Formats: sequence, C-alpha cells, structure tokens
Amino acid sequence: MSTESNSRGNHSAENGSSVHHVVQIDASFLSEVEGKMEELPRLLNRSAGRDSCCIFRVPQSLSEINERAYQPHIVSIGPFHHGEPQFQMIQEHKWRFLSDLLLRAESKRVVLKDFFEAVAPMEEPIRKSYSETLEFDGQDLIRMMVLDGCFIIELFCKVGRIVPADLDDPLFTMAWVLPFLMRDLLRLENQIPYFVLQKLFDLSVGSGNDDPSLAKLALGFFNYMVQRPLHVLVKYYEKKGVHLLDLFLMSYIPDCEEEVRRPSRFLHLIQCAKKLNQAGVRFKPRKTHSILDIKFKNGVLEIPVLTMDDFWSSLFLNFVAFEQCYRHSTKYVTTYATLMGCLINTPADAGFLRDHKIIENYFGTDKEVARFFNNVGKDVVFDIHRSYLSKVFEEVNEYYQNDWHVRWAGFRHKYFDTPWSFMSAVAATVLLLLTMIQAFYAVFAYQNPPKNH
Repeated sequence: MSTESNSRGNHSAENGSSVHHVVQIDASFLSEVEGKMEELPRLLNRSAGRDSCCIFRVPQSLSEINERAYQPHIVSIGPFHHGEPQFQMIQEHKWRFLSDLLLRAESKRVVLKDFFEAVAPMEEPIRKSYSETLEFDGQDLIRMMVLDGCFIIELFCKVGRIVPADLDDPLFTMAWVLPFLMRDLLRLENQIPYFVLQKLFDLSVGSGNDDPSLAKLALGFFNYMVQRPLHVLVKYYEKKGVHLLDLFLMSYIPDCEEEVRRPSRFLHLIQCAKKLNQAGVRFKPRKTHSILDIKFKNGVLEIPVLTMDDFWSSLFLNFVAFEQCYRHSTKYVTTYATLMGCLINTPADAGFLRDHKIIENYFGTDKEVARFFNNVGKDVVFDIHRSYLSKVFEEVNEYYQNDWHVRWAGFRHKYFDTPWSFMSAVAATVLLLLTMIQAFYAVFAYQNPPKNH
C-alpha cells in the first residue's frame, strides 16, 4: 500500500471512522470468477426445478437414515451408478438380453440401428429428466439408454412369459437374483425416463390392440413381490408414469383425493396406538388392495394390513424420496408414513398393531419396526392441511379429546379387558342385583305384613 494510502487511513482513524483496506484485483482472478459463473451446475442441474426433471439423487438428509435403501445392489440402470464395479455381473447379462430381443425384432424388420435412431432425438429431454448434469457424451448416453431399456423390456417379457425363457438362465434359476432385480428397478436413483422405455417397447414388442401394454408387463413383473389381484391392476394397464417407480406408485393411490382443510383445534398429529386405544379408539384391519386406504368411523380406525419386509421398507423410502423431490408428485405415501409414525411411537405400539393383525412383521423385532417408522418421517415436508388423511387426523383427535369416550374406555379397560376382570364385574353385578331383590322383598314384607286370622 502507498504512503498516500497509509496517511489517508491514519487520518480516517483519527476522525473515528473505520479503516478501509485497498484490495487489488488482477485480471487472472476476474477471469477465474467469470469462468465459474459460466459453468453449469453439475450436482444440481438447472433443470432440477423444471417440470421435466423426475429422476433425482436422494437428498443427504434422507439417505443418511438408510443409505442402502436408495442405492442399487446388483444392477445399475441409468447414469447415476453406471460403471460401478459391483454391477458388472448383471451388466454382462444386459448384452445377452439385448441380443435375444434383437433376434425377435428381426421379424418386424427392426435392427439395432433403429433403436439408436429412435432414442437419439430424445437426448435433450433425457438429460433434462435428471437432477444432475450428466458427464456422458451423446453417444455414450444413448447407448446406455438403449442397453438398459432393452434389458428391462426383455426381462419383463421373459418373466411375463410373453416370450420363451431359457430354463437354465442363471438370472431365473438362482432364487435370490430376481427379488433383488425387482427392488433395484424401483429405486429412485436407478431409473430411466418412461418415454425411453415406451419408445423401445413399441419398436420391439409392439403397441397394437392385441399386444400387451408396457404398464401391464411392468405391473405384472412387480406383482410377484406384492401379489395383488389382476382386477386391481387392470385399470392401470394404460397408465404412463414418468418412470417405473412413479407407475408403481400410481397403482397404489386410493380414490380419495388430497384436499385442503381449514385450520381447526383438532387438525394436528395424533397420539400413538396404545394411547388412542386407552381413550376408546378401536383398531381393525381393513380389507382393501391399497395400503394407503385408511378410514375412521364410529371410533374404529381401519388400517389395511401392512407386510413389513425388506422389499416394502425399501419401497416406502423411495416413494417418500420421490414425493419430496418431484414437484408434481402427490404426497400420499408421505402422509401415510406420517400417520403410521404417529401410531408406532414405541415397540409396544408396533406389537399392539401386530396383535391386531394390522402389521405382519417379517422385518425383525417390534423395536426395528418402530425405529423404521420413527425415521421414515424425519426431515420430510408434510402439510397436514393439504393431505388425503386430513379428515382422519381431525376426527381421531376429536374422538380422543372427548371426555365421555375416555371415561367409557377407562371403565371398559378396567372391567372388561381380561377374562378375570370380566368375571369379577359379572359377579359384582349379580351380587348387586341379588342385594336389590333382597332389599325389595324386605321393604315389601315390612309394608305388607301378613294378616292374622
């Protein structure tokens, strides 16, 4: 700094003002800053906030809870986990499945070049479907989409018996492989756009009236894990999601819609299952084909049976992550998870719902089920005033806070909760009746003495 600058700085200090230091900006620094400004974001693409973006990296706040639930285990689909060494085994089978598909496509006069030419114009929409800037060049990206997409279609066709399957195919003879493939194809980070799958499907299988739809094959494939009746799935055969996870989520959305409810003193989170039961709320398994279809009426909370296992726990977490990231997604699963998290606050609550045939626990202990639901709702955005269960929350709280229900429930638990207390109550009632009858006859005899003849 020059002498002139120092003298000015000292003069300013003497007058009680702050000292200003002169920072020299050179041309190289400005060039570096301008370069940073011109760079596109890599980890969060600008398209992540647009309608087109539907495939996301799971936010760290969610992945920290259960990282393994979001990352594929044996197969990589799409760019996020492409090339990782642990997926090399299935990567080799992708080329075999592509070869099988091409052999059949020859009857339609469709060759490999046709697949690439059909997908190549979609490069820009494909890139906009992902939340991160993809570092792959155009040819590598299109090659990935064709290989992964054809593998999925051929897998659906073989499992759905649309085409003959090799009885010695190791992907089908080893019992552990297919369930892992099904889980991996329903992970948020492991998706490719549905419009790519549809284009490849139309070229290879067909889209005529007599041909099965892509949605029909996809839902039939995943039905090996959840086993819903075909009449439930048929109304989704013509649906198109933004990817497979979205399509599968759509098949569980109940008929009731998300609604906006006005604030009230009863519209807030509910108590745990044990406390609600002590206040008179009864629990009953609901017969329905969607786990989201929960009803409350006349003090009875009807909840569909939930099978807790590795498949469902992974699916739950990926559903919630998708709903949190995708701007056009509904929040049905987030709402359901929030309600179940309220009900299952402790292992005792999980055991209570298990005893009432609402939870089938193949997941582990009651403690693990409680820990899962305590974690699944952490760090998620949930608006209770705009949810499909807002009426249930409100009515359960209103019932819970009714003093008459609490007193009656206390009486019922005290005298009718166990066979011994019930027998004691019956004995006391009989004794009371006998005492009243005895008193009646004593008074009657006193007021009507026998006449002496």
